[in-house]
Amino acid sequence: MRHNQSLLLKECMTAMGIAVNIAGAFIAANLHLPVYMDSIGTIMNASLLGPGWAMITGVLGSLASGVLFDVYSLYYAPVQLITGCLAGLLFRGPWMKGRRIVVGTFLFSLPLSLASAAITAFVFGGITSSGSSFLVQIMTKLGMNLTLSCFLVQVITDYADKLMAVFIAAAVAAAMTGEMKRKLRGEIHG
Repeated sequence: MRHNQSLLLKECMTAMGIAVNIAGAFIAANLHLPVYMDSIGTIMNASLLGPGWAMITGVLGSLASGVLFDVYSLYYAPVQLITGCLAGLLFRGPWMKGRRIVVGTFLFSLPLSLASAAITAFVFGGITSSGSSFLVQIMTKLGMNLTLSCFLVQVITDYADKLMAVFIAAAVAAAMTGEMKRKLRGEIHG
Protein backbone atom coordinates (compact mmCIF):
# COMPACT_ATOMS: atom_id res chain seq x y z
CA MET A 1 0.00 0.00 0.00
CA ARG A 2 2.80 2.44 0.88
CA HIS A 3 4.62 1.71 -2.36
CA ASN A 4 1.42 2.41 -4.30
CA GLN A 5 1.03 5.81 -2.61
CA SER A 6 4.54 6.85 -3.61
CA LEU A 7 3.95 5.61 -7.15
CA LEU A 8 0.65 7.49 -7.32
CA LEU A 9 2.38 10.72 -6.23
CA LYS A 10 5.03 10.25 -8.91
CA GLU A 11 2.38 9.58 -11.54
CA CYS A 12 0.50 12.72 -10.48
CA MET A 13 3.69 14.80 -10.68
CA THR A 14 4.35 13.32 -14.11
CA ALA A 15 0.85 14.23 -15.28
CA MET A 16 1.30 17.75 -13.93
CA GLY A 17 4.67 18.04 -15.67
CA ILE A 18 3.13 16.91 -18.96
CA ALA A 19 0.40 19.54 -18.58
CA VAL A 20 3.00 22.23 -17.84
CA ASN A 21 4.99 21.18 -20.92
CA ILE A 22 1.89 21.31 -23.13
CA ALA A 23 0.78 24.70 -21.78
CA GLY A 24 4.28 26.16 -22.14
CA ALA A 25 4.69 24.84 -25.67
CA PHE A 26 1.25 26.18 -26.63
CA ILE A 27 2.07 29.65 -25.32
CA ALA A 28 5.50 29.74 -26.99
CA ALA A 29 4.19 28.43 -30.32
CA ASN A 30 1.24 30.79 -30.50
CA LEU A 31 3.26 33.84 -29.51
CA HIS A 32 6.14 32.74 -31.80
CA LEU A 33 8.62 33.19 -28.96
CA PRO A 34 12.29 32.42 -29.62
CA VAL A 35 12.18 29.99 -26.66
CA TYR A 36 10.24 26.74 -26.51
CA MET A 37 8.85 26.42 -22.98
CA ASP A 38 8.10 22.75 -23.70
CA SER A 39 10.38 21.25 -21.07
CA ILE A 40 9.55 23.16 -17.90
CA GLY A 41 7.64 20.16 -16.52
CA THR A 42 10.38 17.79 -17.68
CA ILE A 43 13.05 19.74 -15.82
CA MET A 44 10.82 20.16 -12.77
CA ASN A 45 10.39 16.39 -12.61
CA ALA A 46 14.10 15.85 -13.30
CA SER A 47 14.84 17.85 -10.17
CA LEU A 48 12.18 16.19 -8.02
CA LEU A 49 11.86 12.63 -9.36
CA GLY A 50 15.00 11.89 -11.34
CA PRO A 51 15.79 11.06 -14.95
CA GLY A 52 13.34 8.20 -15.58
CA TRP A 53 10.21 10.11 -14.63
CA ALA A 54 11.53 13.23 -16.36
CA MET A 55 12.05 11.31 -19.61
CA ILE A 56 8.48 9.98 -19.44
CA THR A 57 7.21 13.51 -18.77
CA GLY A 58 9.12 14.96 -21.70
CA VAL A 59 8.20 12.35 -24.29
CA LEU A 60 4.52 12.23 -23.38
CA GLY A 61 4.34 16.04 -23.34
CA SER A 62 5.99 16.20 -26.75
CA LEU A 63 3.67 13.56 -28.20
CA ALA A 64 0.58 15.27 -26.78
CA SER A 65 1.65 18.68 -28.10
CA GLY A 66 2.34 17.10 -31.48
CA VAL A 67 -1.11 15.58 -31.67
CA LEU A 68 -2.97 18.57 -30.22
CA PHE A 69 -1.48 21.62 -31.92
CA ASP A 70 2.12 21.40 -33.15
CA VAL A 71 3.06 18.46 -35.35
CA TYR A 72 6.72 19.56 -35.25
CA SER A 73 6.80 18.62 -31.57
CA LEU A 74 6.53 14.93 -32.46
CA TYR A 75 9.91 15.01 -34.16
CA TYR A 76 11.58 16.56 -31.12
CA ALA A 77 10.48 13.80 -28.70
CA PRO A 78 14.04 12.34 -28.69
CA VAL A 79 15.31 15.73 -27.48
CA GLN A 80 12.94 15.44 -24.53
CA LEU A 81 14.49 12.06 -23.68
CA ILE A 82 17.93 13.66 -23.62
CA THR A 83 16.60 16.59 -21.57
CA GLY A 84 15.03 14.36 -18.93
CA CYS A 85 18.02 12.05 -18.71
CA LEU A 86 20.79 14.64 -18.54
CA ALA A 87 18.91 17.10 -16.33
CA GLY A 88 17.90 14.29 -13.98
CA LEU A 89 21.48 13.08 -13.69
CA LEU A 90 22.88 16.58 -13.16
CA PHE A 91 20.29 17.40 -10.49
CA ARG A 92 21.63 14.45 -8.49
CA GLY A 93 25.07 16.04 -8.25
CA PRO A 94 26.52 19.43 -7.39
CA TRP A 95 26.04 21.03 -10.83
CA MET A 96 22.47 22.19 -10.28
CA LYS A 97 23.01 23.93 -6.96
CA GLY A 98 23.88 27.55 -6.21
CA ARG A 99 25.93 29.43 -8.76
CA ARG A 100 26.79 26.21 -10.57
CA ILE A 101 23.26 26.16 -12.02
CA VAL A 102 24.44 28.42 -14.85
CA VAL A 103 27.18 25.96 -15.86
CA GLY A 104 25.09 22.86 -15.09
CA THR A 105 22.31 24.09 -17.35
CA PHE A 106 24.81 24.66 -20.15
CA LEU A 107 26.17 21.13 -19.65
CA PHE A 108 22.81 19.55 -20.38
CA SER A 109 21.60 22.10 -22.93
CA LEU A 110 24.58 21.72 -25.30
CA PRO A 111 23.81 18.10 -26.28
CA LEU A 112 20.15 19.11 -26.70
CA SER A 113 21.24 21.86 -29.06
CA LEU A 114 23.16 19.39 -31.20
CA ALA A 115 20.17 17.04 -31.43
CA SER A 116 17.67 19.86 -32.02
CA ALA A 117 19.85 21.54 -34.64
CA ALA A 118 20.21 18.26 -36.54
CA ILE A 119 16.44 17.74 -36.54
CA THR A 120 15.77 21.37 -37.49
CA ALA A 121 18.33 21.44 -40.31
CA PHE A 122 18.01 17.97 -41.81
CA VAL A 123 14.33 17.18 -41.27
CA PHE A 124 12.78 20.63 -41.62
CA GLY A 125 15.32 22.64 -43.60
CA GLY A 126 15.54 25.24 -40.82
CA ILE A 127 11.83 26.10 -40.73
CA THR A 128 9.67 24.95 -37.81
CA SER A 129 6.79 26.38 -35.81
CA SER A 130 9.19 27.98 -33.34
CA GLY A 131 9.93 31.67 -33.21
CA SER A 132 13.62 30.79 -33.42
CA SER A 133 13.09 29.81 -37.07
CA PHE A 134 13.06 33.51 -37.88
CA LEU A 135 16.58 33.81 -36.50
CA VAL A 136 17.74 30.82 -38.57
CA GLN A 137 16.28 32.34 -41.72
CA ILE A 138 17.95 35.70 -41.08
CA MET A 139 21.32 34.03 -40.53
CA THR A 140 21.05 31.92 -43.69
CA LYS A 141 19.99 34.95 -45.75
CA LEU A 142 23.11 36.70 -44.48
CA GLY A 143 25.17 33.87 -45.98
CA MET A 144 25.69 31.49 -43.06
CA ASN A 145 25.44 27.73 -43.63
CA LEU A 146 22.01 26.32 -42.68
CA THR A 147 23.35 23.68 -40.28
CA LEU A 148 25.64 26.16 -38.53
CA SER A 149 22.78 28.69 -38.33
CA CYS A 150 20.51 26.06 -36.77
CA PHE A 151 23.21 25.05 -34.29
CA LEU A 152 24.05 28.60 -33.18
CA VAL A 153 20.40 29.54 -32.80
CA GLN A 154 19.73 26.32 -30.90
CA VAL A 155 22.65 26.86 -28.52
CA ILE A 156 21.42 30.34 -27.63
CA THR A 157 17.70 29.60 -27.49
CA ASP A 158 18.03 26.19 -25.80
CA TYR A 159 20.28 27.62 -23.12
CA ALA A 160 17.91 30.54 -22.44
CA ASP A 161 14.92 28.19 -22.47
CA LYS A 162 16.47 25.60 -20.18
CA LEU A 163 17.87 28.18 -17.77
CA MET A 164 14.39 29.66 -17.43
CA ALA A 165 12.97 26.16 -16.84
CA VAL A 166 15.65 25.40 -14.23
CA PHE A 167 14.82 28.58 -12.31
CA ILE A 168 11.10 27.73 -12.42
CA ALA A 169 11.85 24.18 -11.23
CA ALA A 170 14.01 25.58 -8.42
CA ALA A 171 11.17 27.90 -7.37
CA VAL A 172 8.73 24.98 -7.31
CA ALA A 173 11.15 22.86 -5.28
CA ALA A 174 11.77 25.75 -2.87
CA ALA A 175 8.01 26.14 -2.34
CA MET A 176 7.65 22.47 -1.40
CA THR A 177 8.13 21.36 2.17
CA GLY A 178 10.78 18.81 3.07
CA GLU A 179 8.00 16.37 3.91
CA MET A 180 6.49 16.75 0.43
CA LYS A 181 9.85 16.03 -1.19
CA ARG A 182 10.44 12.98 1.01
CA LYS A 183 6.96 11.64 0.14
CA LEU A 184 7.75 12.04 -3.57
CA ARG A 185 10.96 10.10 -3.11
CA GLY A 186 9.04 7.41 -1.17
CA GLU A 187 11.04 8.00 2.03
CA ILE A 188 7.97 8.63 4.21
CA HIS A 189 4.43 7.41 3.94
CA GLY A 190 1.10 8.62 5.14
